[in-house]
Amino acid sequence: MAPSADKTLLEVNNLKMYFPVTRGIFRSKVGDVKAVDDVTFKIRQGETVGLVGESGCGKTTVGRCI
Repeated sequence: MAPSADKTLLEVNNLKMYFPVTRGIFRSKVGDVKAVDDVTFKIRQGETVGLVGESGCGKTTVGRCI
């Protein structure tokens, strides 16, 4: 029996990762840097997936979050 091509191995929905921006001697939060904002994808059995983009666009952050 052949494996189903529709079998989902990994599904990521609306992934977000923000890093806080702090200032001052007490390091109070003044904002966020949106490293990853609303990433969604699905990897199915038998697929090969590559994550590509410019330097600093969040590829490594996506991998670390997963």
